[in-house]
Amino acid sequence: MYDVVGVRFKKAGKIYYFDPNDLEIKQDEYVIVETVRGVEFGKVVVGKKKVSENDVVAPLKKVIRVATDEDQSIIRANRTEAKDSFELCQKKVQDHNLDMKLIDVEYTFDRNKIIFYFTADGRIDFRELVKDLASIFRTRIELRQIGVRDEAKMLGGIGPCGRMLCCSTFLGDFDPVSIKMAKDQNLSLNPTKISGICGRLMCCLKYENDDYEHLKNILPDLDDIVETPLGRGKVVGINALDKNIKVEIIGKDRVAEYNIDEIFKEGAFSIGTTEA
Repeated sequence: MYDVVGVRFKKAGKIYYFDPNDLEIKQDEYVIVETVRGVEFGKVVVGKKKVSENDVVAPLKKVIRVATDEDQSIIRANRTEAKDSFELCQKKVQDHNLDMKLIDVEYTFDRNKIIFYFTADGRIDFRELVKDLASIFRTRIELRQIGVRDEAKMLGGIGPCGRMLCCSTFLGDFDPVSIKMAKDQNLSLNPTKISGICGRLMCCLKYENDDYEHLKNILPDLDDIVETPLGRGKVVGINALDKNIKVEIIGKDRVAEYNIDEIFKEGAFSIGTTEA
């Protein structure tokens, strides 16, 4: 078993696990750690816990120290300089007439590297741009092309629901989302209704998908013929989350509403697929 702490380097970013190195580290504290990108500053979002060997990626890197006030000052200075670097890089992009959109600039904690994030429709030849930036900043330069979902995560915004974007507030990873999820939830397939501001299917379609898949196995479909306490009827409405169905009773010009759990409990409900 290993002792680990979970560290996040960006708001709503992925959680990475590190060896606490016998340090007294509490949740919500800031720490300095060694990463593949160099020395980084992050926030402990998962307190010390034990995990099995199969749950860690070896070698497990160690926490160097708990962050000090001086470390916090370095981070603030890096963020301020990143804003100036953003404007300078934008000007250089225009000078080189490159068809790319600069999204964000990030300094590593030790200032060993500057990362420029951008979006573009295709591949960009930015070799000359990198040479220009390296001659100005005198450090390692990385230009990283990202997708539209990552762009929305970095920039933030307000979704169609009126709340701050999930990706920029709490989602660490992007789960696959498919049009089938919208169909299973009886949502309008109008792209403007089920797409986020990134132009991709909304991440929230995934949230209740497992429940809908389970309910789909126990609920009848629209137009199914069912037996009810009032007689045979056709399903004309479904409220999946409440497990309610509306049934038009055949020959009685009446629509009744039933809860599946209650009907099954009474043992007076069955589903058929043959029209009366």
